[in-house]
This record gives sequence, C-alpha cells and structure tokens, in this order.
Amino acid sequence: MQVLSAPHAGGILANYLVVAGGGGSTGGYGGGGGGGGMRCTVTATGGGGTLELPFAAVAGISYAVVVGAGGTGTNAPTATGNNGVDSSIIGTSVSIISAGGGGGARATNDGALGGSGGGGGQGTRTGGAGTANQGRAGGNTSFGLSGGGGGGAGVVGSNDNIDGGGNGGNGVQTNINGTLTYFAGGGGGGNHPADSLRSQGGLGGGGAGCPIAGGNGVAGTVNTGGGCGGSDTDPGVAGGSGIVIIDAGVVAASTTGSPTLSGTIYTFTGSGSITF
Repeated sequence: MQVLSAPHAGGILANYLVVAGGGGSTGGYGGGGGGGGMRCTVTATGGGGTLELPFAAVAGISYAVVVGAGGTGTNAPTATGNNGVDSSIIGTSVSIISAGGGGGARATNDGALGGSGGGGGQGTRTGGAGTANQGRAGGNTSFGLSGGGGGGAGVVGSNDNIDGGGNGGNGVQTNINGTLTYFAGGGGGGNHPADSLRSQGGLGGGGAGCPIAGGNGVAGTVNTGGGCGGSDTDPGVAGGSGIVIIDAGVVAASTTGSPTLSGTIYTFTGSGSITF
C-alpha cells in the first residue's frame, strides 16, 4: 500500500474515466472486436450519452478499481472472439461499471454485443449491439467475403464493402489526463485475398484487420480498450486492456495497485484501490 496523506474530511467529488477491455477476434475472415465500454465525466463519454456525473467519495473509505483485460482470440468452432473484461470503480454508494467490448464474429456468425459491439463475420451477418451510453454497434456484412468493423465508443463500426473489411469505429476523446486522447476504438474487419484494401482500426487503440494475404489482425492497444482486428487464421488476437483514471482534485490518503500520479490525477493500468 502507498500511503500519501491523511484521510480527507468533508465531501470529495471525483471525476473519472472507466474503459473496459476491448473485444477479441477469431478466424475465418471474422469481424473486428468492439471497443471496451467507456464512461467518463470529462469532455465526452461513450455511446453519445450524456456526460457522467462525478462520484461523491467518502473520506476513509476504500474504492476498489478493476481494470479489465482485453478479450482473447478463439479457435473454431467458436462463433466469436471472447468479450473484453469489465472495468469498474466500486465502493460505498458507488458502482461504476463499463462493459467489455464484444468479440468479433467468425464467418457466418453475428458479432457479440458488448460495451461496443463486435463486427459481423463473413457472409450476410449483423454486428453486435453496443451498451447504451458506453459504445456503438459493430458493422454488418453483406458482400460475402470480409468481416465488419468493430464498434467504437464514438462511432459505429463500418460495414464490409466491395474493397474489403469494414473499418473499426472511432473511440471518444477526453482530456481527463490533461491531454486530449482517444480511447475505445473498434477493430477493423478481417480481409479476404480477393479484397483490394485492408481495413483499419478506429482511433483509440483499435487494431487493423488481417492483411489481404491472410493471417491475423492487429491486437488492440494496451490500456486503451481498443478492439482487435478481425483475422483469417485461428485463434485470432486479443483486444486491448482497459484503463481507469480518477481525479478528485486532492491527493489520495492511500492507494494500492501502483497507479501513476500526476498532480491529483491517478491512472490505473492494473487493478487496485484508492482511499481519500
């Protein structure tokens, strides 16, 4: 435990960013993984929702912080990559949970629902739905060769097209850490050898779809909640892990999990706790 100061008296309002892990992918020219769900009190939040309100922290109470892992890739005959893991802040009268991104679908399957939805697989399939106020849906497929893009926190994943897999949807920007930064982008859909353009991941850590020549897509970027790119070969790739940032305008009394501290901004790239 890192002890930083004496517990604070009185009311404390804490701004936060909670991003879940991005969705994983699977083979068979599959869909891109969806970005992790994003809830935020600064600049903008996921899914086009109303900005979240700061939480009222109670002095001397420990708040558990969970940073979700990215969803892993899967082998046949699994229908989709694994969803990302939820991220959260939990404590007295506080329960802030962001849902893991949906896994991208294998050929002839629909994308998984999640924080943002996974892209549909090769064929004529549907992208997974996003979670309200956290993320957007994955892209659909209809051209029969490539995967749909995973949804991002800010933009729906693109549908496949005559040139290749759908691009991943962009995430959402926030300056909670002092720098305007994208989080929770979707992964690009898997590409077929008959395609002419490789799909791209969305801003906010989304991975590109597999090369036209075949192989795996690009994994989601660590600690962004980005979804991974759709793959041709099993077992696909993983989504990016999530992140939790908390700024109460005061230095905490103590923390666990070794968050980084800049001023009064605590950035958790792994699970831990914080007490004010």
